[in-house]
Amino acid sequence: MKSAIPKPLHQVAGLSLLAHSIASAQTATSDIAVVVGAGGDMVSAAALVAAPSATIHEQTERLGTAHAVLAAEGALTRAMGDAVILYADTPMISAKTLDQMRQSGANGADVVILGFHAANPGGYGRLIVENGALTRIVEAKEASPKELTITFCNSGVVWSDAQTLLSLLKDVGNNNAKGEYYLTDIVEIANARGLTCAAVECDEAETLGVNSRADLAAAEAAFQHRARTSAMANGATLTAPETIWFSHDTRLGRDVVVEPNVVFGPGATVHDGATIRAHSHLEGCIVGSGAIIGPYARLRPGADIGEYARIGNFVEVKNTTFGKGAKANHLAYVGDAMVGAGSNIGAGVITANYDGVFKYPSNLGENAFVGSNTTLIAPVDIGAGAYIAGGSVITGTVADGALALSRTEKQEKPGLGARLMAKLRQMKAAGQKKKGAI
Repeated sequence: MKSAIPKPLHQVAGLSLLAHSIASAQTATSDIAVVVGAGGDMVSAAALVAAPSATIHEQTERLGTAHAVLAAEGALTRAMGDAVILYADTPMISAKTLDQMRQSGANGADVVILGFHAANPGGYGRLIVENGALTRIVEAKEASPKELTITFCNSGVVWSDAQTLLSLLKDVGNNNAKGEYYLTDIVEIANARGLTCAAVECDEAETLGVNSRADLAAAEAAFQHRARTSAMANGATLTAPETIWFSHDTRLGRDVVVEPNVVFGPGATVHDGATIRAHSHLEGCIVGSGAIIGPYARLRPGADIGEYARIGNFVEVKNTTFGKGAKANHLAYVGDAMVGAGSNIGAGVITANYDGVFKYPSNLGENAFVGSNTTLIAPVDIGAGAYIAGGSVITGTVADGALALSRTEKQEKPGLGARLMAKLRQMKAAGQKKKGAI
C-alpha cells in the first residue's frame, strides 16, 4: 500500500477493511478472534472498537496461513460449534454467502471452502471438485497444464466445526519450497481422514483482495455498486446512480429521491419520501419524511431535519434540530440550534455559536421569522411567532410575537458620493493609491 497506515485500516465506504471483515463475521457469530501481525497495536485497537469483546492474538512469525490461524489456537480450543476464517484485506464477503457456507456444513460437509470463477485465474489456487466433492486445492505454481485451465479458484475463506478445524490445522506440515504452513492443505488432510469437503461459489467481486491503492479503489467501486443496487431494490430512486456515493451505514427509506452527485458520509439516515437534491453532502444526520435537502446543501453531524422541512442551496447545518416544516432556503449557517416547527431562516443568516473556546445554543420557537442577513449571537432565545428584521444583530431573548431589529442609523450626505468618486478617479489617473477603506 506504500503507507504508514497498516493495510487493514485503510477504508472503503468510510469503514476500515478490518471493520468490514469483522462486520461480516458478526453476521455468523459474536465470538470474534483477530490475528494481528505488523502494525499490531494499531490493528488491535481498531479491532476492539469494531468488536469490543474480540480476543486479540499475535502472529509473531510469518510462517504461512495455517500458522496464522493457529495463532488463535486458544480461541479455537474454547470455541463450541462452527468457525469461519475471514481476511481483513478481503472486505466484501456478504452475509448471504456466509449463510450458504453454513448451510453446506449443515448438509454434511465437514470443511467448506469459498470459491469463485475467475475471469483471469492467473496465480489463484484452483479448487479441484470431483463428483460434487472438493478433493484438493492446487496452488497455481504447482498445477499441471490441465489444472491451470480450471477457472474455479480458492478465496481462502473457510467454514468448519471449530474443533475439526483445529485438529486439521495441527496436522498441516511445511514440506514445501517456502517452508510454510498452508491453510489450503487442510482439504487433502480432511479427505485422507474420510471427512467431506465442499466448495460454495460466490461472485468474483465478493472475493476482491486489497493489496494496493488500485485494489482499494476497486473495492470501493464494488461496494458502491452493491449499495446503489440495494438502495434501488428497496424503493429509493437514484436519478444517476453512478454519481451517488454511499457510506457503509447509509439508510434510505422508500420513495426517497436522490439527485446526481450526492455524497453520504457515515451516519446518514433519510426517511421515506424525502428528496436529496444534487451536489449535497450528508453525514451524521437524520432527514425526516418528505423533507427536501439541497441542492448544494451540507448536513453535518447532529443535524436532525424534521418532516417536510426544507434545507436549501448553500445552507450548512450542524448539531441542529429543524422542526416540522421549518426552512432555511438559501445561504445560511445554522449550528447548535433548535428551530421550531414552521420557522423560517432567511438568506445570509448565521448563528454565531462559537467564541473560540465554547459553543452556545440558539433556540427559535415555532413559526419564528428570521430576516435576511441576520446574525444571532448565541446564546439566544427567539420566541414563538417572533419576527427578526433583516440585517439585525440579535443577542439575548426575543419575546413571543415580538419584532426585534438592531441596525445602525442610516446617514445620508447629499452630493458627497459623486464628489468622492470623482476624487478617486483623479487619484487613479495620477497613479496615486488610496490608503485604507472609506
